[in-house]
Amino acid sequence: MVIVPALNEERSIGKVLADIPRDIVSEVIVVNNNSSDGTAKVARNFGATVIRERRKGYGFACLKGIEYIASRSRKADVVVFLDADYADHPEEMTDLTRPIIQQDYDMVIGSRFLGKRETGAMPWHQVLGNRLAISLINALYKVHYTDLGPFRAIKFDKLLNLKMKEKKYGWTAEMQAKAAKQRLRYIEVPVTYRARIGTSKISGTIQGTLCAGYGIVTTLLKNRWAHE
Repeated sequence: MVIVPALNEERSIGKVLADIPRDIVSEVIVVNNNSSDGTAKVARNFGATVIRERRKGYGFACLKGIEYIASRSRKADVVVFLDADYADHPEEMTDLTRPIIQQDYDMVIGSRFLGKRETGAMPWHQVLGNRLAISLINALYKVHYTDLGPFRAIKFDKLLNLKMKEKKYGWTAEMQAKAAKQRLRYIEVPVTYRARIGTSKISGTIQGTLCAGYGIVTTLLKNRWAHE
């Protein structure tokens, strides 16, 4: 199954859904994060299951998607998280899930730094913030990540065991930190990254990037010594 958090992504959500390889995906869940535009309508027109999370925040939306899957009688084996801005290439989902299916990895991170990035796809302050966060998580948790990219796949039972809690900026960092603490088998695969459609709610401004950076750092520090 695929979870797509979406806040006012009417212009891009159709492109994202059209490029998802349906031969390996049983259901696409678009979590409408209280959008004020036609995001939900476009998503339904492309055959997605649309659920609503009124509380704005990336983590809130992801948690809502997990809650939906957990409520189903038929659970997912693997869950993919994919942004709705069309910056990632949904067709690369096959490469993202292959290590789990063929090599029994628990989690796969799509790394934009191992792959190809379109010029200007990530502003300098986003690149800097990401690298600082990665340096911190690697030092604290003794791992070797290269990215906190949102395009990722994980076994659903392992995801539930992580007991995710972050509601906003720290979601991806929390997942990778807790995966390290629980010694999940992980691997990074290169992914292609292009300039998103529309303006990012986070990296579109330096202020947004700073807020996200603060959220990520506090998440990493909080989880390092927390008892599970």
